[in-house]
Amino acid sequence: MLDEARTRTLTLQARMLDLGIQRAVFTDESSIAYLAGFWGYLSIEFGRPSILVIDAIEAPVVITPLMESEMVSAMTWVEEVRTWEDSGQRTWGRALTEVLGDKPDEIWVERRSIPAIVRNYFDDTYPGVPIKDISPVLGVMRMIKSPFEIQVMKEAGQIAGAMMAAAHHSLREGAQEYESALAVIEAGSRKAATFLTDKGWERFISPMIHNLQIMQSGKDTSMVHRRASVRRYQRADPVYFCFCNMAQFKQYKLGFDRMFHIGEVEDAAARVQEAAIDAQQAAIATIRPGVEAQEVAAAANDIYAERGYETGYRTGRSIGVAYLEAPELKTGDTTVLQPGMTFAVDGGISIDGVTAGRIGDSVVVTETGFDYLTDYPRTLLVTDG
Repeated sequence: MLDEARTRTLTLQARMLDLGIQRAVFTDESSIAYLAGFWGYLSIEFGRPSILVIDAIEAPVVITPLMESEMVSAMTWVEEVRTWEDSGQRTWGRALTEVLGDKPDEIWVERRSIPAIVRNYFDDTYPGVPIKDISPVLGVMRMIKSPFEIQVMKEAGQIAGAMMAAAHHSLREGAQEYESALAVIEAGSRKAATFLTDKGWERFISPMIHNLQIMQSGKDTSMVHRRASVRRYQRADPVYFCFCNMAQFKQYKLGFDRMFHIGEVEDAAARVQEAAIDAQQAAIATIRPGVEAQEVAAAANDIYAERGYETGYRTGRSIGVAYLEAPELKTGDTTVLQPGMTFAVDGGISIDGVTAGRIGDSVVVTETGFDYLTDYPRTLLVTDG
């Protein structure tokens, strides 16, 4: 992982040199992980930024809280790790200014994701200095995954498969949603642990699956991104599991969704779910090098229209060290697919207050088509009871 991160940074530095960009400031956790190989567990939500400064020529610099600096130094390949303190005069702003200098000509940042606390600091400390966006430069690099990255994502797919199997086995009439969420966390954590050692860089990687389980059941199934509750399953209930904020490993994220039905499935619910499955499969069948991203979405949209449904649902999104990267599988995105791109591809229909149809998988574009990164039956799924 660290060798990959170092190579990416060298590639970025060469690109910055070509573009005349002297220095860029990275604050997004996914970008720091991609380039420096480490990430934090408290992070900016606590007003405590970790920052990576990449110079086109000189060695990069990490700026991180003192209390986490030992772990950060052990996790990253970057040699210069500067610290700041939560109290006193040694602030993160002072440390950052020491790296950038008193009068930079311009500051390159990740404009869409820079925390307000950091952007406000730039505005106050460097009034009038142009703030420019480095995100497109790094984004192009992140579009194509290396064989190493694809292998990590395949491992994440196996973890996700264990999670979905546990979700499936937890479903029975009278059981509660949160019990399924607990089963998912345990199964995923145990599977992730099988890919890890307690040596070197890996000793800092937790196998624990976390975040609140996205799931809906019964008439609430149409409420997208609802969290697990104490609701009890009833016979013929549709139950939807989304792992899009949980299926990840070594910072690589996947999209993965399935819909189940408790004991039996009503005809109307079956029609909706089968339309979602068919739309997703039509989209995936379109994926190959040379196809535009919007063509994949069009294949799904044709199925929705044919079955009498309307959807504003995005067909897919690029995935990697972030949940949403570029390009997206939607109308208007003319990016041409290339081998090594990875996507979460969904089928989705909502009928408010009634039911929904949902399915999602992650895939990688190959030289001739695609391969699945996630695997679970792509059929109408009805539990034993």
